[in-house]
Amino acid sequence: MILVDVEKATVRRPDRPLFEELSVTVHSGDRLGVVGRNGTGKSTLLRILAGVGEPEDGVVRRGRDLRVGYLDQEPVLPPGTVRDAVGRHWEAAAILEHLGMGAVGGDDVGTLSGGQTKRVALARVLVSEVDLLVLDEPTNHLDVEAIAWLEARLAGFRGGLVLVTHDRHVLDRVTTRILELEGGGGYVHDGGYASYLAARSERAERDASTEAVRRNLAKAELAWLRRGAPARTRKPKARITAATAIVEGGPAAARAAAPDLTAAGRGVTTPRLGDLVITLTGVGHRWGEGPSGPQSGEHGDWLFRNLDLDLEPGGRLGILGPNGSGKSTLLEIIEGRLTPTEGSLRTAQTVRLGYYRQAGVELDPAQRVREAVAAPASQPNWEQARLMERFLFDNDIQQAPIGTLSGGERRRLQLLLVLTRMPNVLLLDEPTNDLDLDTLRALEDHLETWPGSLVVVSHDRALLERTVEDVLVLDGRGQATMALNGYADYVSQKAVSGKAVSGRAVAGKPAKTPSAKGKAANATAPSKPRSASTLRRLIGVAERAMADAESERDRLAAALGAVDPGDHVGLAAAARALAEAEAALGAAEERWLELSEELGA
Repeated sequence: MILVDVEKATVRRPDRPLFEELSVTVHSGDRLGVVGRNGTGKSTLLRILAGVGEPEDGVVRRGRDLRVGYLDQEPVLPPGTVRDAVGRHWEAAAILEHLGMGAVGGDDVGTLSGGQTKRVALARVLVSEVDLLVLDEPTNHLDVEAIAWLEARLAGFRGGLVLVTHDRHVLDRVTTRILELEGGGGYVHDGGYASYLAARSERAERDASTEAVRRNLAKAELAWLRRGAPARTRKPKARITAATAIVEGGPAAARAAAPDLTAAGRGVTTPRLGDLVITLTGVGHRWGEGPSGPQSGEHGDWLFRNLDLDLEPGGRLGILGPNGSGKSTLLEIIEGRLTPTEGSLRTAQTVRLGYYRQAGVELDPAQRVREAVAAPASQPNWEQARLMERFLFDNDIQQAPIGTLSGGERRRLQLLLVLTRMPNVLLLDEPTNDLDLDTLRALEDHLETWPGSLVVVSHDRALLERTVEDVLVLDGRGQATMALNGYADYVSQKAVSGKAVSGRAVAGKPAKTPSAKGKAANATAPSKPRSASTLRRLIGVAERAMADAESERDRLAAALGAVDPGDHVGLAAAARALAEAEAALGAAEERWLELSEELGA
């Protein structure tokens, strides 16, 4: 069944079209991923598909009584509490819990941060009964476990799905078609993300071959025009100029060529680092006052304690943990902006920090991109110019006022401004949010050859797999654990052990382990609280039990309705079975509530 059919849609900006005569059809059961550079119209297309926006030209047809769940890139919630926005039944509470928002159900939505608002809006969409899900960057502000849960949830959705995301794992495992927006048009690729990459590579090869033929023809024509017949004294200057531009790389094909993400920008220089970079000794932090224990009550809880960290020259460290576990706080401490509650920080004099913040920085909307990059100089130097090219800022965008850029283009500019200051230590806090896939690949390629030290907080599994060597895991309950040999090794060890990987507490130093006396005391303590990971696993079991009980209740209710009204024995037996199913469902719901309260305690 056709859910939405867009035919020859056109949307323009003042300076250029986003897309022209774009056609796309979404059927029931479709899994369509939309990709493209920032500023190509991905969010605009999703608004059209969701019915909250219209194209300037073209036709949009929708299925009768179509129910759409739409997640905007910057959503707005209705007034009231989080529970009012999402719902008060058990499934709404379960989804909020999975998205890390279970503890704020009673909070007013006006008090939420931007990331919290996005998660509540996502829960609001997922809990609704719809025929079509249209999701714009749903993985933003989610931790790794929440993304894995969302991935499974979307894979099981029966209706149509249209998705914009920078998470390549989600694209590859959830989508069955990819729509690529490029150069004002669109290309549809069957298959997931890997199939799209293969098809795009083949297209690039074809385009390169066509371009070589075109240039050879242009060279021959240019030679003829310049040579001309002996009696020919007046030559068509406009034609000569056009041919010269083609040969020298001017106006060529109708569509922009795909960027070369491997050649540009090699050999970026940074100030030299010494043997020491940044050292943390016995660092711990908490907000407010409270008892000294890591699980000491609602206020004053420790985010982490006893953290020793020695960041080496050229070191690559990833930081993982649930939302609220202190990842951004730790970056603020490493930067030196925040003084830890306990412990000490030592930063070498040779360190030049570059910090890409999750919240971004304010940019002057009237300033041009090229001026922002060059500041305080009048023109960008050669390294800055090379980085602009590498991060897909062509001549047109360089001359554009910042206020005309899309949200993703502004985020890309904020990243570029950090890199063009030539730091030798990079702190990246969720750098993948709102960036397009081309920019992500350019960033990964840049970091592979970049000679400085890197600390990155990210939920992007592909980025972590490519860029980090060790992973520091914050559990949100005061503990920090170092997992060696990168993200992929951390995941494999976690899968085997079923819990967070144990190892050295910090890079380059032995793990701090509890004393034998401490272990014995913990083992015999009758009131030892269960870990968060255990509770989340038990909550998952309870959710499956609730779903099974609800399905059985519905089946028995249907069976009761089918019994002959004159069959009193059959009616009694069916009623008893239905009552037992209702009781089982109630017990499963009580079990879920108890576990959720224990996790939130």
